Amino acid sequence: MKLFTQLYRRIDSTTSVSRKVSALVDYFNEASDSDKLWTIALFTHRRPRRTIQTALLRTWAAEIAGLPQWLFEESYHTVGDLAETIALVLPEPKHSQDKSLTEWIKAIIDQREKDENEKKHFVLSAWASMEKDERFLFNKLITGGFRIGVSQKLMTRALATFLDKEENHVAHRLMGQWSPADTDFESLLVRADWQDDLSKPYPFFLAYALERELVDLGPTNAWAAEWKWDGIRAQLIKRKGVVFVWSRGEELITDTFPEFKAIREVAADNFVLDGEIVVHDESGVRPFNHLQKRLGRKKVSRKMLQDYPVKLLAYDLLEYEGQDIRIRPYAKRREYLNEILFGLQEKAEKSILLSEEVTFDSWIELKDVHEKARSLKAEGLMLKEKNSGYLDGRRRGGWWKWKVDPFTIDAVMLYAQRGHGRRSNLFTDFTFAVWDDSGSLVPFAKAYSGLTDSEFAEVTNFVNRNTIERFGPVRSVVPELVFELAFEGINTSKRHKSGVALRFPRIRRWRKDKLPSEANNLADLKALLEVYGE
Repeated sequence: MKLFTQLYRRIDSTTSVSRKVSALVDYFNEASDSDKLWTIALFTHRRPRRTIQTALLRTWAAEIAGLPQWLFEESYHTVGDLAETIALVLPEPKHSQDKSLTEWIKAIIDQREKDENEKKHFVLSAWASMEKDERFLFNKLITGGFRIGVSQKLMTRALATFLDKEENHVAHRLMGQWSPADTDFESLLVRADWQDDLSKPYPFFLAYALERELVDLGPTNAWAAEWKWDGIRAQLIKRKGVVFVWSRGEELITDTFPEFKAIREVAADNFVLDGEIVVHDESGVRPFNHLQKRLGRKKVSRKMLQDYPVKLLAYDLLEYEGQDIRIRPYAKRREYLNEILFGLQEKAEKSILLSEEVTFDSWIELKDVHEKARSLKAEGLMLKEKNSGYLDGRRRGGWWKWKVDPFTIDAVMLYAQRGHGRRSNLFTDFTFAVWDDSGSLVPFAKAYSGLTDSEFAEVTNFVNRNTIERFGPVRSVVPELVFELAFEGINTSKRHKSGVALRFPRIRRWRKDKLPSEANNLADLKALLEVYGE
């Protein structure tokens, strides 16, 4: 654990990517294989499940620190992070323990079956043997909230340096539903027979938003365009007759979408498709809120299959006849994709469709096509260079996403809540309202992004001077501030008093030029709902 704590200090003390990579490589050179594996798991969001309730940790920490519970809670709201708050208020350690990271994690997992007194004894003994940074990391492990300054891409780069392997090779091997409980470092990253894992997906290639003029991309004949659909990005894998479906979040979702299991019956084998899962019927693609009704379900009823039928709109082929073809040009991969889909569509109940390319002869013509996206329930267009390979992670250049402009509405702030981490001393989470027919403000959306630090500080000053009521960390405020909100979609909602729900709401700008009476009303939202909602 002390070696892992040293790694944390080095990573936390710099914003330099190269220094973080160097810290990880040094750690891998010293740590045991089991500690290396758990470190990789933690930094790629494979944390052990929480075994002790945070309410108990808060009670025990206040008790050991000699603080009344209300003061501990106020400290927590000020600091914004429970693990850090506990590490700060506890007294100096009484003794020292030299357990490894693996030993501590196993001990934490073992608490699942223990009673409350045994859990308390374990936690208090651990706190009493650790200095502040160790306690902080221990608390992060035990609360299941481990996120510390290392992206999966950075971890991949460090491992590639340590193992002297290509980054894309390491990235591929880190994919899938592995955990330190069912593998070891050698099997995961070193041993030559790793391809025996039939279900393993490839790292997804992610595009940046278009950040230049279309004409700056060069000749139009060097580019292909497709509709950008609002669904779930997924890879469909068929190897040795077995079908797997993975989400971009590395969740195995095969059981959620049983429609794709029919692919087992077709002759084509040993391929990997990349595409978008959407609800799709005879009218075409339906809004994302229909797909949401299918998510998280391992058992899907016959009625659900009938009411919300899904399809995979395939737009790329990553593996063909068992060969990784990601380095081939996009245009060539599309040729192979057409071959695969020709054999699939007749025999697999057409659960996979080709996401067809948009034809255009000039950038001006493509702009006209782009304006039709919303009427087709698309988010915009994807632009792909015909000679580009399929890379891993978010990269600039080969692919660009060109989304339609968001919807906007002016709303009044009603409630404010403090943020977390470095913004824990600021109010950053807000609830917004519009006017109804009776002249009352009706809450309809929450948003917490879109302002600068200085603007958040200014809003915080307003909240402190204009609080009406307090509800724990939430405050109601005088309804004076108006903000322009942007959002991607709108749908009916039975859960919200307003009757509407927004997709991806965020603050676009602070409308200091507007009075609260000039904000939009509920009728404006419902007018949008009639045209674009469902």
